[in-house]
Amino acid sequence: MPRITLEHINKRWNKFYATDDVSMVIEDNAFVTLLGPSGCGKTTILRMIAGLETPTTGKITIGDRVVFDSDMGINVPPNKRKVGFLFQNYALWPNMTVHDNIAFGLANVKETLPKIDFEAKTTWQLGQALSKPAEVKKIVEDCRDKDGKIDEKRALIKLIDGFTISMPTAKKLFAYHVESGKDVSAEAASLIKTAEAAKSSKGLNDNFEYVQNGSVVTEVRKLSKEEIDLAVRRVSRIVKIGMFMDRYPAELSGGQQQRVAIARTLAPEPTVLFMDEPLSNLDAKLRLEMRYELQRLHVETGSTFVYVTHDQMEAMTLASQICLLNNGVLQQYEVPLTVYNEPENTFVADFVGNPSINFIEASGKQSADGSIPLTLLGGNKLTFKPEKPLSLDKWFAERDAAAAEAAEALKVKASKKGYVEKGNKDEVFRYAISRVDEEETPFDPSRMTNEDLLIGVRPEFIDIVKEGGIEGEVYGVMPTGMETTVKIRIGDFLLTGVVFGSDIFTIGSRVRIRFSGSHVMLFDRKSGKRIANGSLT
Repeated sequence: MPRITLEHINKRWNKFYATDDVSMVIEDNAFVTLLGPSGCGKTTILRMIAGLETPTTGKITIGDRVVFDSDMGINVPPNKRKVGFLFQNYALWPNMTVHDNIAFGLANVKETLPKIDFEAKTTWQLGQALSKPAEVKKIVEDCRDKDGKIDEKRALIKLIDGFTISMPTAKKLFAYHVESGKDVSAEAASLIKTAEAAKSSKGLNDNFEYVQNGSVVTEVRKLSKEEIDLAVRRVSRIVKIGMFMDRYPAELSGGQQQRVAIARTLAPEPTVLFMDEPLSNLDAKLRLEMRYELQRLHVETGSTFVYVTHDQMEAMTLASQICLLNNGVLQQYEVPLTVYNEPENTFVADFVGNPSINFIEASGKQSADGSIPLTLLGGNKLTFKPEKPLSLDKWFAERDAAAAEAAEALKVKASKKGYVEKGNKDEVFRYAISRVDEEETPFDPSRMTNEDLLIGVRPEFIDIVKEGGIEGEVYGVMPTGMETTVKIRIGDFLLTGVVFGSDIFTIGSRVRIRFSGSHVMLFDRKSGKRIANGSLT
């Protein structure tokens, strides 16, 4: 499977930028999720890689092949990119059986393929199966119903799976009725001898491909019915829908329709598989089951998966890497736990995690020993100790230098011919401070100083203790069995904590909390960027 490289991809309609200078590399065999709120550019990126949407500027490479380059005028059409696309609504043909839905795309494939003697190949496969009568008999005998009658449909599916043969070959094999005790050794030997003779006289290799001067002979042709059926049966085994081949989509459940859509996408053996929110139409339980199926598929097929979702739980559980977008801009591209524990900015920290992260506005400046005394939560005094050595003055200087450099780069870009100013302006993310009165605090990053800081605490790092810490009041309780989510009021502020187990809390009771571990985050309110992780005492 190839790696996919995006270089400075822009897509705009007039002044609206769907993607703004996006650059990223999707490695071979990766499972990448494009995550973000509605309208952030996820599906647009997916469609541009697939060729269904044309970027305004930039370059896209799949493997060693450039499929789009705005400067060179290259734009390879979708059907030449060898990618599979799984749509949100499945797009199954209601008047076609499951088999025909999966085979539909294969019937239209016409490309350079090896020249094969299919008659000799199927003869050899049939002979090989008949040479193992005990296996054939066991498979067929296992398909008897409670009345002792053989379920032919089930037996054919089992024979297909057992010997990796097509349906026509399976029907010929079943017609010998090996289960009756008939001796088929002579027929098996005859079939194998006929196939071997054809192989020898026609110069075929072990795959029954024509060979000339040591090289396999190729021809531009469509797939044969035998090849199409083998491909359909292969993917039906992967997604476990072999018994539904004769049914119509209306006769299937949502999960089964989902599997058919996946099988149809996998059948042409695409180099990359794109999925655009494929589980959004399923109920919660089925979505969970299908996540496991997609994980298994990724391992079994060895394909590169690129998956669009706005569900951060799906992204965290499925992905090898998460690409988080907002307003067309790439916010962070990392492995899931890095995105969760070390978010680049307040937007990433807020979007990933359920329950959401607690944001606490604070003020303070660094002491000589490296710690940062803070005033927060209505006058409480706490100290933030960075996990790694940190100089706040140096960090702020680097922040200002980077901002000046970005402003200069934009100035140069704006001076070039064809530049269009971005209408959907990028702004510092407005984080939410949870308060009892739900009053919004003033938010103007341009007026903030270097002493205006922000603490981010994941709910699992708020501990309810008997002594020490900060006193608060239980404001709300949501037990779920395995864990309990507790809302704690401190003055006019609300914090969310997660207590593992089934502890009982009474609304209105007094409790004490403290912040555990070294995963408390310190953010700069002016830029929204994360400064460091550390402990808060």
